[in-house]
Amino acid sequence: MKNRYFIAACALSLAAGIVSAQPKPVPVVVPDDDEVQSAIERVREKMEAVRADMEFRHSDMELRHGEMAELKAKIAGEMDAHMSAKLAGDAALKLSHGAFALAQKRMPGRQDSQDRLYDRGQHALEGRRWDEALDAFSQAATQTGSRTDGALYWKAYALHKLGRRDEAQAALAELRKAHPSSRWLNDAGALELEVKQAAGQKVSPESESDEELKLMALNGLVQSDPERALPLLEKLLKSSQSPRLKDRTLFVLAQSDAPRAAQLLEQVARGGAGNPDLQLRAISYLGVRSRKADNSPLLREIYTSTEDPHVKRALLSAFLSRRDKDSLLQAVRSEKSEPVRLEAISMLGACGAQAELVQLYQAETSTDAKIRIVQSIGSRGGAQLIDLARAEKDPKLRRAAIQAVGWDKAGTAGDALVAMYASETDPQVKRTILDSLSRPSNAKLLVELARKETDAGLKREIVARLSSMKSKEAADYLLELLK
Repeated sequence: MKNRYFIAACALSLAAGIVSAQPKPVPVVVPDDDEVQSAIERVREKMEAVRADMEFRHSDMELRHGEMAELKAKIAGEMDAHMSAKLAGDAALKLSHGAFALAQKRMPGRQDSQDRLYDRGQHALEGRRWDEALDAFSQAATQTGSRTDGALYWKAYALHKLGRRDEAQAALAELRKAHPSSRWLNDAGALELEVKQAAGQKVSPESESDEELKLMALNGLVQSDPERALPLLEKLLKSSQSPRLKDRTLFVLAQSDAPRAAQLLEQVARGGAGNPDLQLRAISYLGVRSRKADNSPLLREIYTSTEDPHVKRALLSAFLSRRDKDSLLQAVRSEKSEPVRLEAISMLGACGAQAELVQLYQAETSTDAKIRIVQSIGSRGGAQLIDLARAEKDPKLRRAAIQAVGWDKAGTAGDALVAMYASETDPQVKRTILDSLSRPSNAKLLVELARKETDAGLKREIVARLSSMKSKEAADYLLELLK
């Protein structure tokens, strides 16, 4: 009797205009300026690659939001399980792409704090904000990780720009002592020489050589007389110049069709320049350059010869930029590092390799990898995801596949989801199906489910979803409950 009163009250509230027509908006966290500027810079550099990259990141964010909701439900033990699932579904539909991109960086396993600090320091260097760069690299240098030596070098570089030369030399000495085999030692030697030469001179942190003018001259010289220009570019790459100047130097090399320019770019991409940051940038340029020159064999060779996860991720991005499905598929099958392998799966999905991903799923044994595969298949493979969900015995994996089906804005999988609901026995999976059906275009299907549902709790959830829809079918059914 109480349940009937509850249902009637929901319907009456809707008819009286008391029930809100829309769910409460989810607060949007706006990324800070540095992150926005970084995104803009990457778009300028990679163009087509970023568009594809955004596709898989969007699907990745929505799936990971579902995982966060599960964790939230466990912590809030006093909450009803069905209410937690509804909140997770609503949030997955409403949370903005930009806000979740920020939250994603804070999730365990995505990007450790040293990487974030290192990237923040790089952005500050590009903007000539030396104090901010010093703070970021100083923090990164205190942490154990693959970028500790690089952080020490850039810490010394920022101190040099601020005129704190004794501290800069101390940072370089610490780099040599703590990392005697570091690839940064050659750059550190050049920087130390510059620091010593600058000793006693008046300090002006804002003063810089005219890098733009220098690069314009070199770019023109590369076009007219590459034999003279290329040795100068090579010398710039090995100097202690700013990261911005070295990056532009690599860009000039990437634009040249001269055989020597290609050799220099390859040398840096293989790590021959010493500086690991330059290696990542050179790989990125090779990925773009490979549209007019077949660099796939070279990129695959570099991938198989390195164990550096940063280098491997840069190579995966290069494969993605030229839609190289074969190289990405090979990386997925051979990669031993689980985080890197998961990224390769995501990028394979961004290339539209749904058929290949389905085959991978069939042979996969890792639950995390299977979740990433269904996420990477995305709404474009709705029918394939329905088939995987029907055959899957693990409820967690069924939920992941159903959740991915729900991302399809067209809502074409409604009938298939209703059929799955009828045969499903796991209440959590049923709630995930309801989440995927929670849009006005599926109101008629939800009404049919509500009429057949014998579980009072699940029926309440269906009615709650209908009560938040602007739909004639939903309103008619809610009024029907009052009779």
